[in-house]
Amino acid sequence: MNRVGRIFMSWWRWLIRLGFRLLYNELAWMYDVVSWLVSLGDWRAWQMAALPYVRGKRVLELGHGPGHVLLALVQQGYEVVGLDLSVYMGRMAWQRLQRAKRPFLLVRGRAQALPFADEMFDTVLATFPTPYIVEPETITAVSRVLRPGGRLVIVPEGHFIHSGLIVRFLEWLYRITGQRAGAFAIDAEGDLGVWQQYVPIFQKAGFTLSKHVVKFTRTAVTVLVAQKRDLPSDVPLVQ
Repeated sequence: MNRVGRIFMSWWRWLIRLGFRLLYNELAWMYDVVSWLVSLGDWRAWQMAALPYVRGKRVLELGHGPGHVLLALVQQGYEVVGLDLSVYMGRMAWQRLQRAKRPFLLVRGRAQALPFADEMFDTVLATFPTPYIVEPETITAVSRVLRPGGRLVIVPEGHFIHSGLIVRFLEWLYRITGQRAGAFAIDAEGDLGVWQQYVPIFQKAGFTLSKHVVKFTRTAVTVLVAQKRDLPSDVPLVQ
């Protein structure tokens, strides 16, 4: 790549980072609309696909955003704690959960340095997190706050099953904004695929990683389950 190309790519990456920063902060009020549009209306269903994989009573959600998943967890009777770095998302989630009139706790902080006691949670959950979720510091911190046999549940990506002009446009948007980890095999239940590269990070922190596929009418979503060793799991694991 020549000098002009490098300058353009550097500028483009900066612009993408700025756009996401604004969406998670000053423009957080647009988050639900944008996520609905880029998922053809399935964003909420993609998020809720994580709930059947939650185990235990105490749940921590990393990057809770506007609070939809937190609200669903509270309504199902879980003891929930939400953590997010964005003050704007924190306000939105607080307002949403206040209306539910159920106990909850929201904390502002970073996943790489979780401000919680050891073995405090049964499940840690993250839906559509940024790349921080596979950083060694994050995985180590999550392992510390999970009880033996606890699990980290991640929803990293959703995909479209059917093609068409709108889908091709959305896939193009995902690619140019760096939101595609790689090729997606709809029927590859259990095949880690592009996520195989992160297995050593999870193993070092005491996890065994598995991948699951949840299908909807027009889309499908990936669910990763990182099971902390020491107790058996009822979810089939891939080494």
